[in-house]
Amino acid sequence: MNLILLGAPGSGKGTQAKQIAKRYKFPHISTGDILRQAITEGNALGKQAEGSMKTGELVPDKIILGLIEERLQQKDCKAGAIFDGFPRTILQADGLEALLKKVNRRLDICLSLEVSDERVVQRLSSRRICGGCGKDYNLISNPPPKDNRCAVCGSEIIQRTDDQEETIRSRLAVYRRQTRPLQEYYSGRGLLHIVDGDGAPDEVLKKLCRLIDDHPKEPARN
Repeated sequence: MNLILLGAPGSGKGTQAKQIAKRYKFPHISTGDILRQAITEGNALGKQAEGSMKTGELVPDKIILGLIEERLQQKDCKAGAIFDGFPRTILQADGLEALLKKVNRRLDICLSLEVSDERVVQRLSSRRICGGCGKDYNLISNPPPKDNRCAVCGSEIIQRTDDQEETIRSRLAVYRRQTRPLQEYYSGRGLLHIVDGDGAPDEVLKKLCRLIDDHPKEPARN
């Protein structure tokens, strides 16, 4: 089974993708992870991606699709995969469809986690991180010590620029622009399911798994 999990920053998408991968024994394919690995390994596609990232440009679709194709050829993807952070554009969606067809597979389902912008802003703006060791804190669920010093290394606890309200709202606006066409794309193919992501992680996971379990399983095309 091959599935896509869409979700805005702060929707819990990454956490849910990992849980689904663990539960169904699918590899969790994250473009961010793949890019970092390719750059570390220094292969041809990794070098091209690194060049784009250093200049602040988006990594071209051709490179992303090349990395995804390489990943799909690995043995652990034989039974399927969950795609996290991919596709981001209609061109990438078309590319994924072509890649899956090439290896005699198809996309089964696209799950889209929906969380209100206000809820996302609340979640992300509450995050804090140790400037020394990187330990995560959260003003709501795991508040830092009163002296704002890390309990592990004693360094100052800070708020990342990405977690400031103005930046969060900008990231959300970009996500909405990118994702709306993808939702229409997969809805037109009868693959899209919208899931309310505003709840306890375990409850959201149950909703996602129910949709996966209820989806009809079909044999691969010959």
